[in-house]
Amino acid sequence: MSSPPASGPDAFADGPASDPYLLLQLPASASAEDLRTAFRRLSKEVHPDTTTLPAAEAQEAFRRLRQAYALLSDPARRRAYDAQRQTGAASPAAWVGRPVTVVSSRPEPVRRALSGGEWFALVLLAVALVLSLVLGLGVAWARGAELVRQPSWWGELRQESLPPEAAAAEPPTVPAPATASPTGSVSPSLPQP
Repeated sequence: MSSPPASGPDAFADGPASDPYLLLQLPASASAEDLRTAFRRLSKEVHPDTTTLPAAEAQEAFRRLRQAYALLSDPARRRAYDAQRQTGAASPAAWVGRPVTVVSSRPEPVRRALSGGEWFALVLLAVALVLSLVLGLGVAWARGAELVRQPSWWGELRQESLPPEAAAAEPPTVPAPATASPTGSVSPSLPQP
């Protein structure tokens, strides 16, 4: 009976001859999704930038983890490794240290859930957008600006889209000239009914 795989950074302490399945702490029947999840979890534990291990040890552990993942994530190499593993003909060291040739025209998309920080940034962005809209409309309303105003070309467009007999019956609307107010600002005069 085999012993359970070590967990955490201690799983990488048994040298370069470790079985890739033991390095990734997975059974041989693990799916590609299980493999990807285990690699992501373990890479966070042993990556030289995120671990408490000494730098040289962390680099070596992360290198072996990447090699084990590269071996098991390639279906052809995994089948060949599993076949030789069943017969006992190959040691894991012979497979893990081999160079990996990745042939891919584009990277495989990784779907993952958003982290707490990403959700916070999205909520903060949405709140800032809503507050800026409310502030802009509030300032415009406080100054007495028209919030809904027809553009100057609207009457001309409406006139052109009417049938000829209806266009002749309805006089064209002309924008009113601007007038100066007692405060010195220029505002358009409103048409009288």
